[in-house]
Amino acid sequence: MKMDPVLLEILANKFVAATEEMASALQRTARTLFVKEAADYACALLDLDGRVIAHPRAMGVTILINLDASAAIAAVPDLEPGDVIVTNDPYSTEGMVSHTPDITLIEPYFHRGEIVAYGWCFIHSTDVGGAVPSSIAPSLDEIYQEGLRIPPMKLMNKGEWNQDFVTILKANCRIPEENMGDIRAMLAGLHRGRQRTRDMIERHGLETFLLCQDELPAYSEAKARAVLRRLADGVYEFWDYLDDDLVSPIPVRLRIKMTVDGGSVHVDLTGTDPEVAAAYNTATFGRFHEWFTMRFTSFMCTHDKTIVLNAGMYRPITVTNPVGTVLNAEFPAAVGLRSNPARRFNDAMTGVLLKAAPGQMAAPTPGTGLIFVLSEYEETGTRKMVNVLEPLGGGMGAYKGHDGVDARDSTMSNMANHSIESIEAQCGIVVREYDIRADSGGPGRWRGGVGQTFAVEILRDGGIVVPRGMERMRFPAWGVMGGGPALPFQMFLNRERPDGRLVRKIDQFAVNRGDVVTVLMPGASGYGDPFERDPDIVRRDVRQGFVSRQAATRDYGVVLSGTGKVDETATAKLRAARMGRNLGMDFDFGPEREAWETVFDDATMCALNRRLMALPRSTRYAKRRWIFEQTVPELSPPGGKSLSELLADPVAARARLSAAMEAAFGDAPLPGQATR
Repeated sequence: MKMDPVLLEILANKFVAATEEMASALQRTARTLFVKEAADYACALLDLDGRVIAHPRAMGVTILINLDASAAIAAVPDLEPGDVIVTNDPYSTEGMVSHTPDITLIEPYFHRGEIVAYGWCFIHSTDVGGAVPSSIAPSLDEIYQEGLRIPPMKLMNKGEWNQDFVTILKANCRIPEENMGDIRAMLAGLHRGRQRTRDMIERHGLETFLLCQDELPAYSEAKARAVLRRLADGVYEFWDYLDDDLVSPIPVRLRIKMTVDGGSVHVDLTGTDPEVAAAYNTATFGRFHEWFTMRFTSFMCTHDKTIVLNAGMYRPITVTNPVGTVLNAEFPAAVGLRSNPARRFNDAMTGVLLKAAPGQMAAPTPGTGLIFVLSEYEETGTRKMVNVLEPLGGGMGAYKGHDGVDARDSTMSNMANHSIESIEAQCGIVVREYDIRADSGGPGRWRGGVGQTFAVEILRDGGIVVPRGMERMRFPAWGVMGGGPALPFQMFLNRERPDGRLVRKIDQFAVNRGDVVTVLMPGASGYGDPFERDPDIVRRDVRQGFVSRQAATRDYGVVLSGTGKVDETATAKLRAARMGRNLGMDFDFGPEREAWETVFDDATMCALNRRLMALPRSTRYAKRRWIFEQTVPELSPPGGKSLSELLADPVAARARLSAAMEAAFGDAPLPGQATR
């Protein structure tokens, strides 16, 4: 039976409204700053198969539309009215949960004794125990170190609390009362979803309600296929890098081959680097995981603003996702920083979409988001607190005809900043600077969005800073169609003092009264030749602080007079020297990546990874590390010697690489250099 299209549209809006009411109830009653202020949470309605049928359009985290809750639901059979499932385990939920801080609840919604749908929600808990405050650190190499693991179990049993669970949770985290407050907020959200589900069934009948669970995803699938037909049929390849995995200075490469055929898309991740002995892994169980969808979601919603957000959007997309890579890690790999490889995957996805649909996709985002965590004792010195001071972001990538959004990146979620008043009242800090970071956006005819600058002074001794998400320190977001790369990420401790230092990628570091921590977030990428940018717009950017005078001349060819006006004669002369370039489909990766790929080109890396993936899982990482150490013995993390210096003689480096691979595998020499 087909539903009347007018009624379907009405019910689509009712389903979405129900999830938005769930989200509002959760956020308004939450306890921790990271949920009630930053909005790191999500809500949805699920069908009987555990797939999303409705999701808020602009509340909370917006990338989880393709999640699959079937494994978590199947793990707790014989559900009854009043039951609620709780879990935070990526492995027993087969990737529905992505790391342990994401405490997730699922409630079956009943009608006349039968389950008719499920309510789902999660919050990012600021701490669930483990090796460090906030439970996430790059150097952790097993999920056992990342806090309390909760396999799917009953939180509520016929409306009554599972007190054994509550006791265990409180005993294994640093902020037990705050966590329980957030869990109660999730229950409030689920309660609202149950009410609205009941209301829809009473108004439209059970048959219509259940029919919507088939019709809404099919409706979204049809609209998604129409958008995906904008992609030219063909095969497109792209790759991008994490700076390193902290426990070694070796870059981590993620590779995509996308095949487009008449609105159907296949994404092949073969060639991506093996799982690392650190927390930069993602447990996806071979699916086209929800963490892989953000750039497709952006593309679809840009070109069809009416599309209904549910799992049907992703039916036209299939995936080959080999087991054992950083994008499909095996138990018990650590996955706390799963957002870093996921962000880089989506940057690479931006590359293939730009190739398949030139002019219809924005340039890359900054590719990182820093979560600034401070653990400290309260003023009385008796109770340890863990707080997220700020979720820091960069801008958004420029696109044809438009600059990127400044100091905000909504491609992954609609998280907000914490107000300065809130964090100064709740934490022992004073915010000394919170501003845009000039020149951080990639130059272009359309400028990339700039990042943020954030500096805090510590007011109490004995604190620990846990900076999660330090990335793009070596390989900045790359420019498009003649646009330039963004500035890289930087972090400093006591930057203005003689003993100040650059903070490299790290698990945590100690701070005391009077210390000042400064974060300089990267910007997003520029689009188009910056020498074609309107000089008056460059003048305005300088006046507003987005671009410095020096960058206006260096990057845009715009000379300003002492009064701040455009010197038209000097500008014309400077720009004339750059006229007539043939830009084509141009990606400007910056000198570090260009130097790296003179040695580690695509054909070589694909060959290396094929051989590594043929080895037992227990030996892959050590073998890979040994090969790179033989090839670039002085390789250091970002902030040390540049790759341009270390690989100044690429012929010698390739000879060392060939010898190392022959010693490791005893087979053929390296393939020839590849061209992109």
